[in-house]
Amino acid sequence: MGHIDHFAYGILTPVVAYIMSCVGSALGLLCTTRARAVSGWARARWLVLGAASIGGTGIWVMHFIGMLGFSVQDTAIRYDVAKTLTSLALAIVVVGVGMSVAGRRKGSAVGLVTGGVITGGGVAIMHYMGMAAMSLRGTVEYDPLKVVLSVVIAVVAATAALWAALNVTGFAATTGAALIMGIAVSGMHYTGMSAMSVRVQGSHGLAHGVEASQFLAPLITGISLFTVITLFIVALSPSADEIKEDADLDARLARLTSGQHIARHVVASTGGSGSRRRPADGNGRDYFRPSGQ
Repeated sequence: MGHIDHFAYGILTPVVAYIMSCVGSALGLLCTTRARAVSGWARARWLVLGAASIGGTGIWVMHFIGMLGFSVQDTAIRYDVAKTLTSLALAIVVVGVGMSVAGRRKGSAVGLVTGGVITGGGVAIMHYMGMAAMSLRGTVEYDPLKVVLSVVIAVVAATAALWAALNVTGFAATTGAALIMGIAVSGMHYTGMSAMSVRVQGSHGLAHGVEASQFLAPLITGISLFTVITLFIVALSPSADEIKEDADLDARLARLTSGQHIARHVVASTGGSGSRRRPADGNGRDYFRPSGQ
């Protein structure tokens, strides 16, 4: 068996991976909070940003930053570009699908569990697809029990993330939820990694693909730039409370405008101010007309 080192750069990679997972999760929660306050295309745009933040930065970037610290003695490790990009797309899509399923059921228990299973299963597939993207001189084996455990962690973490996306509001609550989500995602990653063992076999299975420094580092940098841009978009956009206040104000203005329109219509239908009727007594007589007339 080849000696596996998950922390080739010491504590640096797990700490940076955890921070990026928390940042991506927090941005995703901020985006979904705004999505709950709007409708139509505006809601769709915020949900897409939320899925990209949680799936892309919170999950995928965390995974591959962790992989930068992964090494196996006596063999080089390279990565298949197509499989790696597919795992990125999968992470974003499954988070978006999970949000859609849970959101359509108004955050019910059935909706959360269904969305959590879809998202968690997709995240687990993303993880092992990312592992399958590795190419090294040898064969890779997995401990089935630890694989199952990693999938369970992924489903639980995804369900918790969806619940937070549909319910959490406020800076403190969002920060707390993001920290917990970062722990869950990191826990799933390193549990899955601990299930792995490598049997190095000389030149068998000659490594092909690109080195991590040639591919993963630029890709992670690009997604990190996307995260910074998303952060600016969130910072410059109205908060969920401000969006709700604006919507309430628009509704009040609409009711006021409608009331004025109805009032003008009533005045016009009674002949306007020039044909205003004089007040009459209970018998229909004009108060200002002499009784003999």
